[in-house]
Amino acid sequence: MAIRVLPDVLISQIAAGEVVERPAAALKEILENSLDAGASDIQIDLEQGGVKRIRVADNGSGIARDELALALTRHATSKIASLADLEQVASLGFRGEALASIAAIARVQLTSRSANANHTGAEHAWTVQAEGGHLSGPAPAARATGTTIDIQDLFFNTPARRKFLKTEATEYAHCAETVRRLALANPETAFTLTHNGRVQLRLNTEPGHARVRQVLGEAFESNTIAVDAAAGALRVSGWVIRPAAATASRDTQHVFVNGRYVRDKLIVHALKEAYRDVLHHQLNPAYCLFISLPPDLVDVNVHPAKTEIRFRDSRGVHQFLFHAVERLLSAPVEASAPDVQEAGAFRPAFVAPQQASMPLQVNEAMAFYAPLGPGTGGGDQQSGDWVAPAAHRFSPGESGDAPPLGYALGQLHGIYVLAQNAQGLVLVDMHAAHERVVYEKLKTALDARAVPAQALLIPVALTVDARDVAEIGPHLEALADIGFELSLTSPTSVAVRSVPWLLKNADPVELTRAVLAEVAEFGVARLLAERRNELLATLACHGAVRANRRLTVPEMNALLREMEATERAGQCNHGRPTWFQVSLGELDAMFMRGR
Repeated sequence: MAIRVLPDVLISQIAAGEVVERPAAALKEILENSLDAGASDIQIDLEQGGVKRIRVADNGSGIARDELALALTRHATSKIASLADLEQVASLGFRGEALASIAAIARVQLTSRSANANHTGAEHAWTVQAEGGHLSGPAPAARATGTTIDIQDLFFNTPARRKFLKTEATEYAHCAETVRRLALANPETAFTLTHNGRVQLRLNTEPGHARVRQVLGEAFESNTIAVDAAAGALRVSGWVIRPAAATASRDTQHVFVNGRYVRDKLIVHALKEAYRDVLHHQLNPAYCLFISLPPDLVDVNVHPAKTEIRFRDSRGVHQFLFHAVERLLSAPVEASAPDVQEAGAFRPAFVAPQQASMPLQVNEAMAFYAPLGPGTGGGDQQSGDWVAPAAHRFSPGESGDAPPLGYALGQLHGIYVLAQNAQGLVLVDMHAAHERVVYEKLKTALDARAVPAQALLIPVALTVDARDVAEIGPHLEALADIGFELSLTSPTSVAVRSVPWLLKNADPVELTRAVLAEVAEFGVARLLAERRNELLATLACHGAVRANRRLTVPEMNALLREMEATERAGQCNHGRPTWFQVSLGELDAMFMRGR
């Protein structure tokens, strides 16, 4: 077949396939134009999910009469004029092809009145119509300053593409999500969304946190931590979910770069890594983050829908986001869940002057806890059993000096520690909490290349697979660096001579078998490099105090103090919560006090 130049209408229809995938894509382009025009109020009317009709009216700066036809012409735009402009795009739209592409596959009426009194015909509005790419001349119309674009019968002349659309409800859901995303990034603009004659969403101009509550709901807002960090010209602000409130859904993951909603793999990976140590593997983080940086440091012109971007310093952006969020999630235990508007302002960890880091094996606890006040361990032990200690009473004046997790009252079913703090009752999963404490200590010790070992009085012999013996043979020195001193006694057996001191109370056989299982799957070299934290998490699980072990009150208090001084203590190594606060108000409600 001979090479030929395609007709203009067909060229426009091909371009439309890149820009207008479904009604929501057309709506996004129109709304971005309204925002670029400075609109503070946008009215959106949809019919049949946007397939039958999309009508958007704004109070922006408007379009001059002589430029209305140009607005519907391919690659005609007021937003860039040179390569330099393209390299530092600050507007949401810039290619000048969206309206032309829409006009090629729909019936479009564009009505506008310019805010510039010097423009010809600015004394009233003007309108043009397009059908399948054919334009009419401008005609007088009536409307206030701003622009109305009315799109009807999307894909009327490309029926094959219309067949790929989903149900009306699905297409509407995509349109509504588009409005919500743009509303999140533009709290200074009011949005009203109507579908089939019914108002579905009405958002007044609000401060940022109020708009987040309007769009994402109170449950999201009340379970988030505020983010605000900067490094030079790079800044991130917004909200990230508390790990204990994460779900399996990915629906609430919103990232905006210079006001533009993006789906960027680099950003998603950085945030996933920030949650890696505190989130259960089946759960996903939720967030609403706003990243700002100079426009020339990000390329927004790499995808027709402009949802993918490219950073000039991608590694720098990745590390910045990772550390900004990871630092918040690593903060020690809060005194109480902060107010939404104060989220992220963690109180410093409580450290009593007499308290030092200590293991749970507390023999001299009476003297150790005596200075901390009544109800912390003195005089409550009877032949190894505990009785509920005299509760430490908090008065409003002293609540600021109380430890965030309070003082232990007792143990429930050998699994949970009950404590009283200034806010009410604290419930702690003792194994999960101690697991996190041990894990963080192992990481710190390994980072400092100082993992103390505990020699076993009698070495323990294990029969193991010959392949495991062959694998660990060349790496005995590396294993010794993490506290395991092993010797090969035969092609199918090893002797355990020492274990990490932090795990000295764990079963050495179980502990060593757990390490060998990891070695068999990943190999020693990979295990000590890229899977180091996974290995330490496995060790911490074996070294943590086991369920059904009876703790003395001093041991419980020691655990609470360790938690307060430990990063990420709110979640265990598997991402499950380690403690919950039950406030006095919640307790009063349970018993209907004050009613």
